[in-house]
Amino acid sequence: MPTLSAILITRNEEANLEDCLASLDGLATQIVVVDTQSTDRTLAIAQRYGALISSPPDWLGFGPQKNRALDLASEDWVLSLDADERLTLELRAEIMGVLDKPQTDCYAIPRLSWYCGRFMRHSGWTPDYVDRLFKRGSARFSSDLVHERLIPKGPVLKLKNQMLHYSFMNHAQVQEKMERYSTASAQQAFARGKTASPLKAIVHGAWSFFRTYILRAGFLDGPQGFSLACSNAQGTYLRYMKLWRLNQTTLAIKK
Repeated sequence: MPTLSAILITRNEEANLEDCLASLDGLATQIVVVDTQSTDRTLAIAQRYGALISSPPDWLGFGPQKNRALDLASEDWVLSLDADERLTLELRAEIMGVLDKPQTDCYAIPRLSWYCGRFMRHSGWTPDYVDRLFKRGSARFSSDLVHERLIPKGPVLKLKNQMLHYSFMNHAQVQEKMERYSTASAQQAFARGKTASPLKAIVHGAWSFFRTYILRAGFLDGPQGFSLACSNAQGTYLRYMKLWRLNQTTLAIKK
């Protein structure tokens, strides 16, 4: 049977990494961890699972970092995971079947994501297919600073069994990630020549709430659905406002 490399990028993931790597036990023949200056027990946990660890001094963005991990993978197939994701027994069995008799070079895995006390089954979070399992050499990650994606060379098939994604355990994590991602997204948009305004920030923020809560049936996810819709609105508003401020700063310098 073909062999499997599991690749992860980490930074201070001691709360998640143990369960993630345990779910890979007996499936992945190689584990690659590319770490960014962790100060907790992340590296000790990775070492206990026999991971190949790289700790580059710089951070180029999520896409380039994942490509660094990919470049260290040496097995026939690659499974890209985040530290807050887990394989279920059913998904493990399905992946083993794919490795035994592959029908294509790339597979998308459905995710079931946790948000502040609940797995979200609506709100645009389900179904959430992510391209993660692929034959080594058949795909690379985009160079995006955030919201990176896998770029396969051929067709992608969908697996049936979900992996569990413990994305947000509390609202403090939501706020922290919102600030980081809105800043990075604004910087990425600015580098691509995009512009924004306060009015755009308000309109896009309001639309994000409406799309999440109404069009994507977030109301069926209870209080968490409402909270997620509010968070999406706030994150969108911040992204456009930060982009506008970058534009304003550039104009001021040119004057």
